Amino acid sequence: MNLTTKGRYAVMAMVDLAMNSDQKPVSLADISARQDIALSYLEQIFMHLRRAGIVKSVRGPGGGYTVAYDPAKMTISQIVAAVDESIKMTRCSDSSEEGCSKTKAKCITHNLWEGLSRKIEEYLSSISLDDVCQRRVLLVNLSSDKETEDANA
Repeated sequence: MNLTTKGRYAVMAMVDLAMNSDQKPVSLADISARQDIALSYLEQIFMHLRRAGIVKSVRGPGGGYTVAYDPAKMTISQIVAAVDESIKMTRCSDSSEEGCSKTKAKCITHNLWEGLSRKIEEYLSSISLDDVCQRRVLLVNLSSDKETEDANA
């Protein structure tokens, strides 16, 4: 999967920013300290977030960053995409009709991984920044009720 620490840290930093802003700019040093993310790495991440219109920067004393628009309308997938992260499981290029194998055909499991990529994108698009801040993201129990009953016996 191509989702790296950059995408995960961008989401962590945005949740921190949204939870700690109170309409005032938040410094990257504060986010860095709270989330244990290197300040230099946060600076790179926030450069991408600012260019994508996800955050606004405020210069000068008391400066920092604010969320650019309503966290209830900002999806997690938008944050991940803003830092140039792709959520894809295949080796194939998005811009090519050809596959990634030596014969230029798609591998035999291409549709499996492509389907998973779409489900991940769909999931992250269904969750807002505000959902995460308000802890409205629930863990899904993928095991059947029978398995859960057996484990509890």
